[in-house]
Amino acid sequence: MKAKGITLIHGNASSKLAQGISRYLNIPIVDTLVSRFKDGEIRVQIKENIRGSDVFIIQSTNPPADNLLELLLLADAAKRASAKRITAVIPYFGYARQDRKDQPRVPISAKVMADLLQVVGINRVLTLDLHADQIQGFFDIPVDNLFVTPVMKEYFIDLDPSVWTVVAPDVGATKRARAIARKLGNLPLALIDKRRPEPNVAEVLHVIGNVQGRKLLILDDIIDTGNTIQVAADKLKALGALEIKVAAAHALFSDNAVEKLCNAPIDEIVITDSIEHKQTLNMKKLKILSVAPLLAKAIKRIHDEESVSELFI
Repeated sequence: MKAKGITLIHGNASSKLAQGISRYLNIPIVDTLVSRFKDGEIRVQIKENIRGSDVFIIQSTNPPADNLLELLLLADAAKRASAKRITAVIPYFGYARQDRKDQPRVPISAKVMADLLQVVGINRVLTLDLHADQIQGFFDIPVDNLFVTPVMKEYFIDLDPSVWTVVAPDVGATKRARAIARKLGNLPLALIDKRRPEPNVAEVLHVIGNVQGRKLLILDDIIDTGNTIQVAADKLKALGALEIKVAAAHALFSDNAVEKLCNAPIDEIVITDSIEHKQTLNMKKLKILSVAPLLAKAIKRIHDEESVSELFI
């Protein structure tokens, strides 16, 4: 694919993914400096002329907060360099898990992120699998929330409905699990009734649906500490599951998640490269799928003022 008139910039959090997007679009990435002063303060400079350009800044905002700050500073630099339009391409939208005021004296972190992105002059946001769809309503600018369903569908296309069942690890994942089950040939669906007594702690209360003697695909949006997936896999195996695979759009792998998942009764873990891991993930059961082609297609459609809805499958 050859795309003209697109300007690609990236921060340190998504350099490998940006290179993949660049190769797919067959356009170079703009020479940009994203470094640190001696005291750790972030220093940003765009080293090429981008006046009047359609700029796409590729940067996930997973912790540390420096990733978010890099994106904000790059956007401000692009605005002050007279970019025509600035689109933030955020493969993983961090701080999205506090999306409502469900307890006294807590922030709505996702709204804070939306305000920050808009105040620096970002005109549009392109992201993947938001933790909650309603976060789009926190913005007063267009937000394209793509799903990794096409990527997962291509990988799992050969699953036999007579053997395999898709499992939603909690109520919030039901819509996503139902969508991929339908795309994979109307696979049966099971649901885990989960309780979370505190953050990053999960307890399985019930499993709704037949899992005994079945091969299972657990589908979630985020793997953080791995507690939810580990507890679910243990419970499903105890109920007679023959094989367990796990698929997730985003993998943070916090704390000792890698060790935990390696020891869990899971046969394969499939994630995307929406989050770049600085250390090598030493997991034999891990498969990483690239979302670069999906994001590249969306970037080209946005630039060409074409509909992005065809990618929402």
